[in-house]
Amino acid sequence: MKENKKQIKLENNIYEIIENKNDCLDISELIEKYTDYFYPFDYILGDYAYNKLRLKGFCDKNNKRYNKINDISLKEKYLKNQCAYHCNYFLIKKVKDGVN
Repeated sequence: MKENKKQIKLENNIYEIIENKNDCLDISELIEKYTDYFYPFDYILGDYAYNKLRLKGFCDKNNKRYNKINDISLKEKYLKNQCAYHCNYFLIKKVKDGVN
């Protein structure tokens, strides 16, 4: 089976969709919420609660902005403790940094 990775361009950065629970990702809503705050992060997780999108940035350990609060390996803990129970969410990963 051939895997087709979908990419999204947000400003000058290109992201790959890693997860998209229940096909919840609304690209126009993501574009509306995306700001330069998210440029340094390797991943962006978007979760939906009460039909509202929230965004959270995560980093790999080799990112200079890495710290325990944004460690991508803690994504499941974040979903369990900080998000609505069984919420829909998506995770995108930066594959091309057009800013730096």
